[in-house]
Amino acid sequence: MLADPIIFPAIDPIIVSLGPVAIRWYGLMYLIGLGFAYFLAMREVKANRSPFTKQQVSDLIFYGFMGAVLGGRLGYVFFYQFELFLQDPLYLFQIQQGGMSFHGGLLGVIFVLIMFARKTKLTLFQIGDFVAPLVPIGLGAGRFGNFLNGELWGRTTDVPWGIVFPGAGPLPRHPSQLYEFVLEGIVLFIIVFWYTRSKRAVGSAGGLFLLGYGCFRFIVEYFRQPDDHLGLLTLGMSMGQWLSLPMVFAGAIVMAIAFKLDSKKAQ
Repeated sequence: MLADPIIFPAIDPIIVSLGPVAIRWYGLMYLIGLGFAYFLAMREVKANRSPFTKQQVSDLIFYGFMGAVLGGRLGYVFFYQFELFLQDPLYLFQIQQGGMSFHGGLLGVIFVLIMFARKTKLTLFQIGDFVAPLVPIGLGAGRFGNFLNGELWGRTTDVPWGIVFPGAGPLPRHPSQLYEFVLEGIVLFIIVFWYTRSKRAVGSAGGLFLLGYGCFRFIVEYFRQPDDHLGLLTLGMSMGQWLSLPMVFAGAIVMAIAFKLDSKKAQ
């Protein structure tokens, strides 16, 4: 006989309200991720392991965050709600209805890095290596925020840790948000951070991040509930999996190029 399923507790998405200002769990998670990225980046500057000054780091993190937010919104609308956008183009600006895409946010950040590379006369590979370990904790914090909000739940399951989420029906589901929190946040950070502590080919750390995230996200998508209006697509894969495959290939290609360039330098 199966034990009673875990019932998701009633967690108010608002931590505290101060008049018209409300502090939400999801917003707090974003601040934690941003704060950690800033702390780690400044730590690298003080240890002379950064190609940037403190001011450049502050600018990079600020504009990178803006690129992630704007790109995330554009990506969600064009990847997941394009038909709705065609019906009502103003939907793009209806951010109060929510909707962010990591893959869109990634494209936004890459655009910022390209612009920053031109400004600082550094290569995209150099900047990508510096940014790679700054990102995973923020991603993990965002997924934990999804869990606290009781959103983006997983597929139905009979595992002992299955959770009945509000609005998701009576059956227990995989807490896929926590799977992503662990894999895309903690594990990916440990892998990339450890890799950057030793001598490596320039560009390989950025490639490792793309490869690692793409693989982890692809795996977790098998446990995550597909978007209702999209369902599973070609070959039974979700939109998240189709968007993650290019990341895997791009990461592998970037690492291969980085190793090839590094071997040429050593000759």
